[in-house]
Amino acid sequence: MWCGGEVAVTVGVLLLLLVVHQLWWTNRQARDGAERQVQALEQEWESGAAGGGPTVAPAPRPEDGERDREQPAADHEQKPAADKPAAPRWDQAYAVLSIPRLGVRVPVAEGVGKAGVLDKGYVGHYPRTAQPGRAGNFAVAGHRNTHGEPFRYVNRLRDGDRVEVRTRNATYTYTVDRRLAQTLPSDGGVIDPVPRSAVRPGAGYDERGYYLTLTTCTPEFSSKYRLVVWGKLTSVAVR
Repeated sequence: MWCGGEVAVTVGVLLLLLVVHQLWWTNRQARDGAERQVQALEQEWESGAAGGGPTVAPAPRPEDGERDREQPAADHEQKPAADKPAAPRWDQAYAVLSIPRLGVRVPVAEGVGKAGVLDKGYVGHYPRTAQPGRAGNFAVAGHRNTHGEPFRYVNRLRDGDRVEVRTRNATYTYTVDRRLAQTLPSDGGVIDPVPRSAVRPGAGYDERGYYLTLTTCTPEFSSKYRLVVWGKLTSVAVR
């Protein structure tokens, strides 16, 4: 009985340490690393920035996407000179995503792998979806729990909330206008160029445009389903 009690206590302590590691240490480590990466990106951009303040372009119209799939603009003849970067290297952080309502500010990296991106507290860009500000769907994923949990409270986003994506030469502002509280992990329609759920056909959009998709796991501390938040590009500030 004495030996059994010691084993039970040891197992209990190990489990407690595992919980502390997952819920506290991974968050602290990932958040610190992500913030350092944000600062490094911003310092790099500022050191190479040209003089003068940003210029703001009006929100793009859907018909502009039909005529020019590469550059959003309200006036097709006077498009803002937003950056057109080469495809980012795998796992490379190349943008900063901010959600003012939630106080979130995290790096965006190419790919959605856990070890190289998500577990570092980054937001991961789905390969083969649009890049920031481009026609189509800029789709990203982030942890809801542990490892920095940048999307912990995305369920609190409401219509009109802003999501900003800053790259080296421009800041793209998307405005939230739709949400999908729960869908299957296999529902690839939510990150299509015209995002529309294949599981819940009434959720999503019907026409081409400039979209943002945020995805994360739900319910909390589970990966059984996916939570989706959508928005549309409403302004571009070119540096």
